[in-house]
Amino acid sequence: MDIGVKDIDRWHRERGWMGCGYHLVIKRDGTVEQGRELNRQGAHVRGQNSKSVGICLVGGKRPKSKAPEINYTDEQMAALRSTIDNLIAEEFPAAQVKGHTDFDKGKTCPNFDAGLWYETDEIVSTI
Repeated sequence: MDIGVKDIDRWHRERGWMGCGYHLVIKRDGTVEQGRELNRQGAHVRGQNSKSVGICLVGGKRPKSKAPEINYTDEQMAALRSTIDNLIAEEFPAAQVKGHTDFDKGKTCPNFDAGLWYETDEIVSTI
């Protein structure tokens, strides 16, 4: 699906949340959209929301079956890299890059080891 903050905001409100739980959403074309303000607690990873920035990469599922898949675009990965670089340089110098699966083994997203990717540019599957 090629969705953005508007769609996620609607879905999260339907679940009773206070809007989009992610701080940033990276669309399929690499566009980075603002969800929650960085100074507001997110709603993206149970137990980590008060001390993390939630970045959503749109995708990660097979179109028909919804099974996990690493299907992010080159534009998304470039946008993710520059977004994280900027966040670390400008606001969070001690930040560690982690994926949802690092905190909840019931989740596969983002379907690759985010920390390893950030350090080495290597995409290693977690599915």
